[in-house]
Amino acid sequence: MRIAIAGFAGLGLCLWAQTKSVTDAEVRRVHQSALLIDTHNDVTGETVKGLDIGPRRGKGHTDLARLREGSVGAVFFAAYVARTYDMQQQSAHRALEMIDTIRRDIVERYPNDFELALTADEIIGARKKGRIAALIGIEGGHAIEDSLRLLRSYYALGVRYMTLTHSNHNRWADSSGSAGAPNGGLSALGREIVGEMNRVGMMVDVSHVSDKTFWDVIETSKAPVFASHSSCRSLSRIPRNMSDEMIIALAKKGGVIQVNFGCEFLSQASADTSPWSNPARRGQPESATTRAKVEDVVAHIDHVVRIAGIDSVGIGSDFDGVSCTPVSLEDVSKFPNLTRALLERGYTEGQIGKVYGGNLLRVMRAVEGVGGR
Repeated sequence: MRIAIAGFAGLGLCLWAQTKSVTDAEVRRVHQSALLIDTHNDVTGETVKGLDIGPRRGKGHTDLARLREGSVGAVFFAAYVARTYDMQQQSAHRALEMIDTIRRDIVERYPNDFELALTADEIIGARKKGRIAALIGIEGGHAIEDSLRLLRSYYALGVRYMTLTHSNHNRWADSSGSAGAPNGGLSALGREIVGEMNRVGMMVDVSHVSDKTFWDVIETSKAPVFASHSSCRSLSRIPRNMSDEMIIALAKKGGVIQVNFGCEFLSQASADTSPWSNPARRGQPESATTRAKVEDVVAHIDHVVRIAGIDSVGIGSDFDGVSCTPVSLEDVSKFPNLTRALLERGYTEGQIGKVYGGNLLRVMRAVEGVGGR
């Protein structure tokens, strides 16, 4: 029986009770029809050390075998640059290594399965060839070493988004993960960097930034911005998640929030029991963390839809960058379980298509349009 959920009717989303029956055939059809774009995957931390991404492996969340099993259409692989490289004045060196592992150890090693994509249209083109579109996103704005020239060079090498900070402040933007606010949000240089990202057509990623930096970006950017791997603070109160006000502002700017699958991001119980997010639990084994569930991912998607609309949410799993993943979403092969849960919740094929990739493609095209001016 169809049920009414307060707040959703005006959004065109008709939700069903969780017990709505969905067949395996329907799940398979809807899942394979969607272009699933995951905007944050950290398997690069292993490929740069020599991991062969092709064969199924016994640990971790990502490999080619499981990407195929999960019918993943496109992945933004993270060129993550840890703070330690900045402290050693090796940020650019590390960024180039991470870009190279995506281009060489993933795309060039498996050219029949992966294709480097630089635009929204190229993602679609890779899909038509039966390949997984591989894209590059820098995580940690210190990677540019405060240089617009390096920023432009990274773009030329294929980088299509940059997370302005990681868990550390840099010299032009404040992070949600460090105490104090040395820049007071974005500095003058930070605003110049956002402007240059707009000009060249690189997406501005506000995951990891402080609240003040977020609001400065919203004011500064001429293009839509997005959060590549964040979730809803109203459902899990960690600083890395976004408040309702931030999500609404992001949506009004034309952007999207890409839901993170880390247990602590999804579930308050997980955040409370995790040594990563709760200082009182430091020293406890990660296995003591309360596991989130696939239904928690759906709850975050529901929440964004309720407050900001179906056009404002996507998927940024953070696979291989988080230690705890939800029950039934343990790795990239399990994405069909999310499709099932969304169908059971009442999402249509078209709505799932937006969440899985349509919304992100729209943002990419908008950013490309601004960059072409």
